[in-house]
Amino acid sequence: MLAGPLGQPRTPGIMFGGYRTVSLDGCKSVRVPDTGANRAWLGKQDASNGETGYPALSLMALVETGTRALLGAAFGPAAGGEAGQALQLLHLLDATMLLLMDRAFDSGDFLAAVHAARAQFLVRLNANRRPPVLRHLPDGSFTSVIGGVKVRIITAAVTVTCHDGTSYGGTYRLATTLLDYRAHSAQALMALYHERWEHEVAYLALRHTLLNGRVLRSGDPAGIQQEAWALLAVYQALRTAVTDAVQSVPGTDPDRASWQAAVEAAQDLVVTAANITDPGTDLQGDIGRAVLARLSGPRRPRVCARKVKSPLSRWNKHPAGKPRTSKQITSITSHIDPAHYKPPTRRPASVTTTAGP
Repeated sequence: MLAGPLGQPRTPGIMFGGYRTVSLDGCKSVRVPDTGANRAWLGKQDASNGETGYPALSLMALVETGTRALLGAAFGPAAGGEAGQALQLLHLLDATMLLLMDRAFDSGDFLAAVHAARAQFLVRLNANRRPPVLRHLPDGSFTSVIGGVKVRIITAAVTVTCHDGTSYGGTYRLATTLLDYRAHSAQALMALYHERWEHEVAYLALRHTLLNGRVLRSGDPAGIQQEAWALLAVYQALRTAVTDAVQSVPGTDPDRASWQAAVEAAQDLVVTAANITDPGTDLQGDIGRAVLARLSGPRRPRVCARKVKSPLSRWNKHPAGKPRTSKQITSITSHIDPAHYKPPTRRPASVTTTAGP
């Protein structure tokens, strides 16, 4: 079985406060042939001028953020939403994990299900949520209850400053089951939430580098499912080779590994039919050695223009306030806001934010 976490506890980026960090998120851009059978199974997504040209799989994955390895995946029609699809993966959670999630997963029922799976969680809340204040804590957070689960709420204004003086930011409100503010400070949890974006990097590697934008081939659902599992298996096998290689050099952060180097090395092995049986016993292998030869330097904080040329994407228009070109980040600050909490009203006050990091 390929699926599962790959990082060792001492590997940089794997753990936070004694917990392995994992994330849930969905992807709806793996396209399949436009046949009657596939349309009947998956339907088509709405677009600005009708509907999309191709049906698309709704893919949900549970990912280890430190290595971007797959702990599990589910796919099929988009009906039921991301949270409904994610319920199929909650049995993979355990008490050693801290689950990072965005606002699509903040419903009380879903958070209660995560809590029942014994995992801790850190989730961003929708702006219209008004959880009750039970107790204010010294670090600016407060305790509350969502879905019958006792949580800690952290609100912060996050500001990103670039090398040319440009700055932008927004308001983030997080809920977590890590209730001890001494062991897990509000500032540390606000910084940790950024790691959720490692999930997007996993989908980037899967869709754009490995699949290379191709449409899956089969004209019927059974064939599509077979292709999808094969694609995920190849992805996880390469992630395993990359992670084994990186962990053979203690102290190396998996973020420094080049996914492109791994894919190119694997393609060369297939094309040349070389090293089909490897008599060696090292964990590096040809793919690992190629990765280690092309390790990147420490990750540079930078902001990239968040615009996608697709009518289905919420990023098809440039977010207000965000730089239109890539820039180096010189600082990221978060100001924890302990006081200005508004109690529930009949008509919740709107929260205005600029683009987040």
